[in-house]
Amino acid sequence: MNKYSSVLALAVGLAFSAGAMAQSMAKDDYKAGKKQIEGQYKAEKAACNSFSGNARDICVAEARGREKITKADLEASYKPSAGSRYKAGVVAAEAAYSIAKERCDDKGGTAKDVCVKEAKAVQTTAKADAKAQMKVSDANAEARGKAAKARAAAAATANDAQYGVAKEKCDAYASEAKDHCLAQARKNFGKT
Repeated sequence: MNKYSSVLALAVGLAFSAGAMAQSMAKDDYKAGKKQIEGQYKAEKAACNSFSGNARDICVAEARGREKITKADLEASYKPSAGSRYKAGVVAAEAAYSIAKERCDDKGGTAKDVCVKEAKAVQTTAKADAKAQMKVSDANAEARGKAAKARAAAAATANDAQYGVAKEKCDAYASEAKDHCLAQARKNFGKT
């Protein structure tokens, strides 16, 4: 695994783990975050002017990539969902690909072709991982819903069984005492 795929895997993993715990943020925080990201991008892009040729192109691609990734992460925090985390993963994959492609420009011939193919393979893998993570997240949410329904059904069944036991115990009493016992059992087990 080359350094691009390692960095990309880490970025995608962090996006999903942080996104899974994310709470939606306030609109003012979101707007302030966007302005901060734009300001950071402008500063980083301006710093690239000290380079020339392909080194400058790589620097600009890295700055643009960080901007896109940070904006996608901000969006995922502002509107947390499996879909927004997936989009953040795709943006990270595309940014890493753009940077890797710029780095490949320093090479020539077959070495450049291989470099571009490797970068594309890493991008494809990262997108597939992001899609798989989204599906896992959706499946987990569905499973949690089914588990909650199953627990509720089990609790209702247990409640009914305990109510049956309480009613049976009331059979030991006569007339008013039995009526009082049954009324108490209905109240205790929510059978009013």
